Amino acid sequence: MKTIEESRARLRGLFNITMTPFKADQSIDFEGLSRNALRVLDLGFDGLLIGGTYGEFPTLSVEERAEIFRHVMNTVDDRAPVMLCTAHSDPRVVRELTTLAGELGGVPMVMPPYVSEVTDDQIVAFFLEMAPLSKTGAIVYNAPGTGITLSPSVLEKLSDIPQMVAIKQGDLSPGVIDRIAGRLKGKIGLFCASDLAFLGPMAAGFDGISSTNSGAFPELVQESYRAIEGGDSITAGALHRRWYDYRAFARQFGQPQTVKAAMNLRGFDGGHVRAPLRDLGAAEIGVLEALVRPLAG
Repeated sequence: MKTIEESRARLRGLFNITMTPFKADQSIDFEGLSRNALRVLDLGFDGLLIGGTYGEFPTLSVEERAEIFRHVMNTVDDRAPVMLCTAHSDPRVVRELTTLAGELGGVPMVMPPYVSEVTDDQIVAFFLEMAPLSKTGAIVYNAPGTGITLSPSVLEKLSDIPQMVAIKQGDLSPGVIDRIAGRLKGKIGLFCASDLAFLGPMAAGFDGISSTNSGAFPELVQESYRAIEGGDSITAGALHRRWYDYRAFARQFGQPQTVKAAMNLRGFDGGHVRAPLRDLGAAEIGVLEALVRPLAG
């Protein structure tokens, strides 16, 4: 992508949150990363999200993150839109990665600065500084798991920034989703940040979702998403319930660890997680294998 207008037009649909596979020595498996990206695009996914929370960006150096950005964009070229997570606690790093993401043709995904006692006004000022750095615009990543949850009123202020093209919304409480969909639909792209509970936001009018578990079950997640996208909530709900037991397991043991283990069981490039996370043990993998078998393919 080259412009903000192109980003606004293309940022919609089903995006795979692409796992960053690490080798046993904790180095990045770049060949596996390429295969992970191309696998879902070949199946018909609409885009990718690279280097987000489930891409384990907090464990990556700034240099590694930039290298991943370049590698993926070289792999994908302009085949599909790519969200590139540029979050960091140091604004200097956010500036560097946000600028790079736009130059490469991706769209930077910016989190609020996760420092203690930051105010709403300071958060808005931060986004006002960062968004113009990218020629492709920027995405607000509202990720409560980082310790800061952006309120609907703050999101409305951020949607007024001319360079802001989308919101990736992690607070999925019904009242919040209702307000965001009711007030911001058509003004800015709306993405549900979780495939664990995307049916409601999509029915409310969201423009797309980002899916972590599609790394392990791309066919099933895509079938469910296409059903709700096409207005068939009955089919979408039935397909979504099929993998509830797996979702419960993932909540217990952690999504990056579980998704990567499930990918490995399917012969995909899950690889390892990077410390401080730990791979699932043999006992957990034995339970997981029984959950994966009926969902694969």
